[in-house]
Amino acid sequence: MTRTKYQETLGILKANIIEMGKLSQDAIHNSIAALKNLDIELAESVIEGDQVIDDYELRIEKCVTQLISLQSPTAGDMRLVTSCLKIAIDLERMSDLAFDIAQSTKRIDGEHIKPLIDIPKMAEIAENMLEQVMIAFANNDVKLAESVAKLDDEIDRTFYEVWKELISMMLEDESRINTASHMLFIIRYLERIGDHACNICESVVYIASGKREDLN
Repeated sequence: MTRTKYQETLGILKANIIEMGKLSQDAIHNSIAALKNLDIELAESVIEGDQVIDDYELRIEKCVTQLISLQSPTAGDMRLVTSCLKIAIDLERMSDLAFDIAQSTKRIDGEHIKPLIDIPKMAEIAENMLEQVMIAFANNDVKLAESVAKLDDEIDRTFYEVWKELISMMLEDESRINTASHMLFIIRYLERIGDHACNICESVVYIASGKREDLN
């Protein structure tokens, strides 16, 4: 692999990560839109689209293998290459969680047991975290990555508030247990999406500075 080809492959690797991030963000957004409207058709599209995101992970893994096996990346490039693989894993898991939200939506029987206000709020924060950390990744922006990670605190706070509310509803009315159980899973999925966004923030900091920070 020539040096020019090497630089081109690095560029392709970064571009694939950014595109995978956009697809994962779309999956999160659409899974919550499907949940809000109990839109089974949209939920199915999220489920079907998961394979496209999985294919991106395989493409990125292949690209990383080529760069490491056919060249000797500098220290900075090696941080980028290895971190891209880690970021791809986090993005794939985020899309898997969107897949799980879509699956839960399909299992909800009847109407929502409460107005959906806090859950879309959690999802909006998670989407924003992913969008902003992808910008931080593209620009090697440590400060932005660190500030994005702090948003996860709000997701965690909302998670515990909704969790307590749902448990109370289940105790008060057994007929709500089935739907409330699905909602408990969904808020857990969103909380985990926030955690994966934090992981990507940590990867961005490492790529740009060589420092490993615990931002979660």
